[in-house]
Amino acid sequence: MEFYHEPIMLNEIISGLNLQPTDVFVDCTLGGAGHSSEIIKHIPQGFLVGIDRDDDALSHSAKRLKQHKNKAIVKSDFKDFANVLNNLEIHSPNKILVDLGVSSHQLDTAERGFSFRFDAPLDMRMDQTQEKTAWHVVNFYPKEKLLKILREYGEEKFANLIVANILKHRKEKTIDTTGELNTIIEECLPKKYIFTSGGAAKKTFQAIRIEVNGELEGLERALQDMIDRLAVGGRLAVLTFHSLEDRIAKNIFRENATDCICPPESPICICGHKAKIKILNKKPIVASAEEQTHNPRSTSAKLRIVEKI
Repeated sequence: MEFYHEPIMLNEIISGLNLQPTDVFVDCTLGGAGHSSEIIKHIPQGFLVGIDRDDDALSHSAKRLKQHKNKAIVKSDFKDFANVLNNLEIHSPNKILVDLGVSSHQLDTAERGFSFRFDAPLDMRMDQTQEKTAWHVVNFYPKEKLLKILREYGEEKFANLIVANILKHRKEKTIDTTGELNTIIEECLPKKYIFTSGGAAKKTFQAIRIEVNGELEGLERALQDMIDRLAVGGRLAVLTFHSLEDRIAKNIFRENATDCICPPESPICICGHKAKIKILNKKPIVASAEEQTHNPRSTSAKLRIVEKI
């Protein structure tokens, strides 16, 4: 299957990054190079660093970006951002993009096991060389750990019912496919919820995917590394797709945009903290109504952009 991912808020990102011809630009989640293939047109004398851990994405992007000579495409987790730049001997990039969404290719390739819309082996790995899969999480995580990820990562109000049913079924046999898991989820929930929520399994699948790929682990540290390494006047854009990611981005940006972070009750500042960035959009940018209609996956997207000072 050809790797395909429609870039979300492409125009808003290009405008917000204020691209310059000689920029060193880091696409921390390269995917199918949907954003980068357009961004390189704005940095003809610049340098592109593309990071991803999905082999399909890396292979496709290398072909798509082959005409752009000044680039480095690296297989890595973007949370290892600092080491990637160190290895490339790049100290201060001018522009950085982090798109935390799952690609259309990953969702629509049934055998990757990301979606409850297809019956496929429980997988959900972004890096297909790693050992942990969704099958391992569903079949071997203890009750309390399953409850924790469904509540925290999926914000699933029916976590107790869903976990109880998973435990019941896996006593009889392993749960091997996305179709089996989807049925297990649906059979224990109110019918009204199933038919009005856009898929009763959506939050559970999201929670398991986040756990499998460690999507929130180290995200705050990675964003701090990006702020610290960004060149003065440089910009960082972060595209999130659920409240947990957005909350982390919002909080780390707020802290770095504040001079003093002493407790409110402190009579004088003793922290010596100085702002490193300014926030360019107080409220997150969302996709236009036209884009949301054309690409429903953009509906939950939020874009935050900051500038190094």
